[in-house]
Amino acid sequence: MKTTALTVSMIGQKIYFIRGQRVMLDSDLAELYGVETRVLNQAVRRNLDRFPDDFMFELTHEEFSLLMSQIVISKTDPRGGRQKLPLVFAEQGVAMLSSVLKSKSAIRVNVAIMRAFVKMRELLDTNKDLAKKIDLLERKFLDHDHQFKAVFDAIRKLMAVGSPLHQKKIKGLSG
Repeated sequence: MKTTALTVSMIGQKIYFIRGQRVMLDSDLAELYGVETRVLNQAVRRNLDRFPDDFMFELTHEEFSLLMSQIVISKTDPRGGRQKLPLVFAEQGVAMLSSVLKSKSAIRVNVAIMRAFVKMRELLDTNKDLAKKIDLLERKFLDHDHQFKAVFDAIRKLMAVGSPLHQKKIKGLSG
């Protein structure tokens, strides 16, 4: 894949939320870097000390099945698909990949991917701010709604035929 064609949106579609982290699949990263998944994983396994568990981890069978049910994972392997569970890389793991792959194109791709992670974080922060504002407005209007309900309930009681107000006898009037 050409690095000039990489967009934040395109990369953002390849970022998943697994185990409480935003991660990318090894196969998606390999595609972006223009290498085979096998080559990327070999480079990572030769440098495991650079990839602690919070940078990179292998999916469980259950996680992989769930992910496969939600996205289309191509079976380009001539043996009929993946033979091993995929590795996934958190933002820090992706940053570390350029030092392992050691190519100028890997650095360019990493810059684009880092921008996508930053943009996604900004969008999530914006969404959190909007959610807080909406929550505040909702609480404010619910509070007013309760106050309006109390006023209308009082008015209805006053208007009700047979209410104590209507039954009260007023001096000087016979009824």
